[in-house]
Amino acid sequence: MPSIVLNDGNVIPQLGFGVFQVPPEDVFDVVTAALDAGYRSIDTAAIYGNEQGTGQAIRAFGLPRDEVYVTTKLWNADQGYDATLRAFDASMDKLGLDYLDLYLIHWPVAIADKFVETFRAFQELKRQGRVRSIGVSNFTEANLRRVIEETGEIPAVNQIELHPGLAQRELRDFHAANAIATEAWSPLGQGTLLEDRTITAIAAELDRMPAQVLIRWHLQLGNIVIPKSVTPSRIAANFDVFGFELTAEQMDAINALDRGGRIGPNPDTFTAGI
Repeated sequence: MPSIVLNDGNVIPQLGFGVFQVPPEDVFDVVTAALDAGYRSIDTAAIYGNEQGTGQAIRAFGLPRDEVYVTTKLWNADQGYDATLRAFDASMDKLGLDYLDLYLIHWPVAIADKFVETFRAFQELKRQGRVRSIGVSNFTEANLRRVIEETGEIPAVNQIELHPGLAQRELRDFHAANAIATEAWSPLGQGTLLEDRTITAIAAELDRMPAQVLIRWHLQLGNIVIPKSVTPSRIAANFDVFGFELTAEQMDAINALDRGGRIGPNPDTFTAGI
């Protein structure tokens, strides 16, 4: 398993498992299947409603705590310094963990103008040793610049919608210039890219599945990637991406699919929860 060294010196597995839209009643079995397949990084969020089952699965699987990397995210309604500290306690109670590896601000909701004080609360949690790394999700370059300038700390990670149809080149370049790790959510384009002719042709050439080709593209770009599935066979297949490489020509062909089209919300206008 390759890993990424974050700007704070901590290390995150490059391939993780996301539980977005996994029902609470199913998440225990799904996370268990992921851990059984070899994943050692699990990504959840307060708004997903499945932190409790995620934590139960991690604890029940029985691995030492330092062998499973756990991420959760602060929901929009809980931004603000004191509210953030309370929301963190609630998430940790549900997860049943002593510390968190990575805590992310889920969306900037810049119109509320609270993400800077929220990040300051994150810094306090990090100082207390309750969180190892702190970062953001869905932040634009302008949002990132404000956090850096006003808190004096560069977020370790920015988790953003990223797939061949929305490659986010300019934002990735800003990340690289500022030692921010890029983490991709919706790495398969929520399934929309699995039948793309370019992807299926490359998959046929390599005798691989389209999802494996897409995950491999992310890995070779240097992205942290968190595919999600609820089907054990697909969970395992999505982890089986280290026995092949895409050629430069194949990478270029996939890069050419970038149309700048979002599937999820626009960070500049998304205000759910406030």
